[in-house]
Amino acid sequence: MSAPAATRATSWYPAEGLLQRGTVLLLPGRGEHPGVYERLGRRLSADAYVVHVLDLTGPLELEQVSQGSAAPLVLAGSDTGALHALVAAADPSVHLDGLLLVGTPLDGDGASAVEGWEGELAVRTACPAHRGRLEGDPQFDRGALDGPVPADLLAAATEAASRLGDLPVLLVHGEADALAPVAGARALAAQLPRAVLATVADGKHDALNDLSHRSVAATVVQWLERLRAGTHLPVVVTVHEK
Repeated sequence: MSAPAATRATSWYPAEGLLQRGTVLLLPGRGEHPGVYERLGRRLSADAYVVHVLDLTGPLELEQVSQGSAAPLVLAGSDTGALHALVAAADPSVHLDGLLLVGTPLDGDGASAVEGWEGELAVRTACPAHRGRLEGDPQFDRGALDGPVPADLLAAATEAASRLGDLPVLLVHGEADALAPVAGARALAAQLPRAVLATVADGKHDALNDLSHRSVAATVVQWLERLRAGTHLPVVVTVHEK
């Protein structure tokens, strides 16, 4: 299965004069568009990473977006975007240095946790700023979480996970994710030989845009820095607590 298509990428770049430390290609989830990830894009680009968030509605191939990208090249996805990222990463024609999976919905029946727009907001995020943005965003597709994850996508992602080999993977998942329970992420991490699992205390489904978005972004940057040092992910900083 080829990489998902996109009409365009919304991008954030490091300040002029900074050496680009790597590239993150992010696939949004249900109902989302690239602008939803402005906060993350600004934060990662401030740490000298290029961020391209793809609009998954048109004909542009993933390979075209990644041409000439600074290494390491990481494909990321949130919600169903994580499932698309899994499928793309297993394609031998797609050459990646790492994979970032956020709020991966491995339970196809998770939509039963959503009741109306207020219910969707509650499932997505507890961050007042992000909730306000979604409330006033005419491009955001309300109700996109109402239906189940497409069975063919879920099956393809599940099969692809067995073909990732030793690709480094960071999984980020909210511990209070009612749409995609964290047990699924734990099980997926257990089957991936180079996986790191980061769970967010009281975290909701949209882990990149939840209350702890700063800590999550910092966790992503720390993992990217380890990836820059080698695919064996050497420890860069060790915190010793008394």
